[in-house]
Amino acid sequence: MTNETNNTSGIISKVWSYCNTLRDDGVGYGDYLEQLTYLLFLKMADEFSKPPHNRELPIPKEYNWESLTAKSGAELESHYTALLRELSHSKAILGQIFIKSQNKIQDPAKLFKLIDMIDKEQWTVMGTDVKGKIYEGLLEKNAEDTKSGAGQYFTPRALIRAMVACVQPQPMKSIADPACGTGGFFLAAYDYISNSKNFTLTKDQKEFLKNKSFYGNEIVAGARRLALMNMFLHNIGDIDSDTFILPTDSLVADTGLRVDYVLTNPPFGKKSSMTFTNEEGEQEKEDLTYNRQDFWATTSNKQLNFVQHIRTMLKTSGKAAVVLPDNVLFEGGAGETVRKKLLETTDLHTILRLPTGIFYAQGVKANVLFFDNKPASKDPWTSEVWIYDYRTNIHHTLKKSPLKFEDLSEFIECYNSANRHKREETWHPEKNTEGRWRKFTYGAIVGRDKTSLDITWLKDKSLADLDNLPDPDVLANDIIENLEAAVESFKEIMDTINGK
Repeated sequence: MTNETNNTSGIISKVWSYCNTLRDDGVGYGDYLEQLTYLLFLKMADEFSKPPHNRELPIPKEYNWESLTAKSGAELESHYTALLRELSHSKAILGQIFIKSQNKIQDPAKLFKLIDMIDKEQWTVMGTDVKGKIYEGLLEKNAEDTKSGAGQYFTPRALIRAMVACVQPQPMKSIADPACGTGGFFLAAYDYISNSKNFTLTKDQKEFLKNKSFYGNEIVAGARRLALMNMFLHNIGDIDSDTFILPTDSLVADTGLRVDYVLTNPPFGKKSSMTFTNEEGEQEKEDLTYNRQDFWATTSNKQLNFVQHIRTMLKTSGKAAVVLPDNVLFEGGAGETVRKKLLETTDLHTILRLPTGIFYAQGVKANVLFFDNKPASKDPWTSEVWIYDYRTNIHHTLKKSPLKFEDLSEFIECYNSANRHKREETWHPEKNTEGRWRKFTYGAIVGRDKTSLDITWLKDKSLADLDNLPDPDVLANDIIENLEAAVESFKEIMDTINGK
């Protein structure tokens, strides 16, 4: 084992063990991540302001890193609180990192120890893979902490990597995620483009990748902060550059931005709503519909709105890969309108049906839709839809059997990015009825009730073969997933009935 590897694992274990120390004081992963974000950002800014960088940065001297290392005890605690308050009014990425920031470490001795631990390392010379490993690891732990609710901002990294491997984003192209959470899709696209096995980048291409490739929106301040820091640690964007992750709701309006790729997992939960206080002083929710000229249907279904928005965002040659729940595939009314229009105006060529048990949000049944935008035409652009069923008879759990990149290798091979027009089905009506890869013509799909894309053909073995049932914990997990999905649906019905 090299010294560098030793040092890397040493830093990672230090950061992790300190996280456990603070948990005893009631500081959860999310709070720890935020404090680590503020302090790491200040320390790296401090390193950038010294040789060999010698950069002038917009951090007032009285609130820089050295102002923290010079203090201890109650003086340190009050100074740190004041520093967070002051820096939250800053511009560019600095202000976005510190917006609504608060000190969650009430014990000054523990705060001093955390500052000391960060101060001992040179973070700007550390490999981005090391910094990224530390931060991504903490993000995943935070997502596992069900009480924090952070799981809804975290897409399994194996799934993201598989989506990027299929789409294969190219250098000098723009990439957007209109609901970017903690930035997982941006990182995977960055890793793919910067990987020397895929491309040998010129100086201009590297500059474009760092500063001009990515465009995001994230309305939750905490998640946006984590995304910005995640990008920064991976060398995307710059410490004094404008932020490329906006705090605005991307669905409100068409900003005119057109991009080459959209990679996203919009938030789960069907209804878009806003909360207001009524005359009795009680809080009520009201369905939020977006009246946009570029939308095919006006609806309060959040996912259908995202599908329409993503199609608007794409250049005429743009490509999208989007994680969407089952309701988008079968819902009538606005759902049918959106599906018909998507099949007509884009080439909706691939659907990956995902198994349950891979998301931190329980009971989610989801799919990945891959579609390419096209110029206006009289004839529909979709000629056939290829579906890969990675759900039927597949069992994953977050702890015992998490989704791995290798699990999706057959799908990536079937997808055939090199030449989509030379795909071959693995399903055959006589030779292989258990093939997971099957195509359906445009005519067959529009002939289905409500133009439903909710298509299955494999037999559920757990229903047919009682002698070979899955393990009890897998069965129990499936039951829990289904019950939780049903409960969520009933909650939405109750909210609608009660006008919430």
